[in-house]
Amino acid sequence: MAATDETGPAGQNTTVPGTPPPAGPPADPDPRTGARMPRWLPRAMVLALALIAVFQLGSWAFHQLTGLLINVLIAFFLALAVEPAVSWMAARGVRRGFGTFLVFVGVLVVGAGFVTLLGSMLAEQIIKIVEDFPQYLDSVINWINNHFHTELRRVDIQENLLRSDWLRNYVQNSATGVLDVSAQVLGGLFRLLTVALFSFYFAADGPRLRRAICSVLPPARQAEVLRAWEIAVNKTGGYLYSRGLMALISGLAHYVLLEFLDVPYAPVLAVWVGLVSQFIPTIGTYLAGALPMLIAFTVAPWYAVWVLVFVVVYQQFENYVLQPKLTARTVDIHPAVAFGSVIAGTALLGAVGALIAIPAVATLQAFLGAYVKRYDVTDDPRVLGHRGSGGAGAFGRRVRGLWAQRRPEDDGAGSSEARAGTAGAGAPGSGAAGASGPGEGGTAGAS
Repeated sequence: MAATDETGPAGQNTTVPGTPPPAGPPADPDPRTGARMPRWLPRAMVLALALIAVFQLGSWAFHQLTGLLINVLIAFFLALAVEPAVSWMAARGVRRGFGTFLVFVGVLVVGAGFVTLLGSMLAEQIIKIVEDFPQYLDSVINWINNHFHTELRRVDIQENLLRSDWLRNYVQNSATGVLDVSAQVLGGLFRLLTVALFSFYFAADGPRLRRAICSVLPPARQAEVLRAWEIAVNKTGGYLYSRGLMALISGLAHYVLLEFLDVPYAPVLAVWVGLVSQFIPTIGTYLAGALPMLIAFTVAPWYAVWVLVFVVVYQQFENYVLQPKLTARTVDIHPAVAFGSVIAGTALLGAVGALIAIPAVATLQAFLGAYVKRYDVTDDPRVLGHRGSGGAGAFGRRVRGLWAQRRPEDDGAGSSEARAGTAGAGAPGSGAAGASGPGEGGTAGAS
């Protein structure tokens, strides 16, 4: 019984010597040393929120100031364009402010004169069309009555037109749109004044602006900025001056044609063709020639054909003779690059981008060209646009070489038609027969 008592509950708590004691229940974690937020996480969250807020604020401000930034960009390019003329007058003792004023007055006078002439021409043409509209309508009605055996009258058509709902709705919409048009006109005038003011200050205070920019840059960077500025001035000014000269030549050429054909408003149409054809590259000539063609068609239908032929011929003369000589030192860029830059500029900034695209691309091309290392081009004929001299002769020599390398057993393996062809090839004047025949025959054939 004593042994039994020893093996009872008291014996169950005894452990075998050499074995570790059983693990007890896990201890509760200390609340002071438990999972705690890192110290840098609140600061990172605050910084991220601040960056998001700054980005949103900057995006909102950029969208609100897009119009102003575009105006400043236009003004900057205009200032670059007039910089050569202002610098020329400043070098001869004229103050930069007064010289800039004289240049802007000249541009304003020329632009106002062109707009006045073009507006008067359009107004007179509209008045003439309105006055002659009954005659045009009578001629159309007579043609319809003669060909379709109808009995239309101009009075009935006019009454139906005046009483139509379409005309009434159109008049109402036009009356409500007058205020929108007036607001757009006032906005355009304010934008033009803003651009003129900024461009005047950029041109008059050009040296001061350059000094202010260079004052925050190290000397090496100052030289690069001044060089880029000089390239931009040369390219932008050269682009406008070369285009102006080409516009003058184009206007004179079209003026002579329109005067010879006795087309009305020849001076205004010539100025229109000159400006539009030069400041819209590649397709500007054809767009500008549409208006003279329309006016010439009212005089005589064949006159419009003559104008079209002259426009096409002059465009080829300008592309291959006149333009390479005038733009070789100013904006020597490929026509495809110019056209693509205009499309890209239009997609980004509209009409403004179309105007400043070419001088901007020319400036970038000239600036990058100063840092791109160039090498002498090899004399490989493929560089010149062809695979080599005598490509057809080389092909013939290769075929004759393959023919001469045939195996002898191939000559007797042909069919009867091949043998007949070989025999027929042995006629006089055939070099192949002389080569396959005996020695004497080959000599005679060769002779």
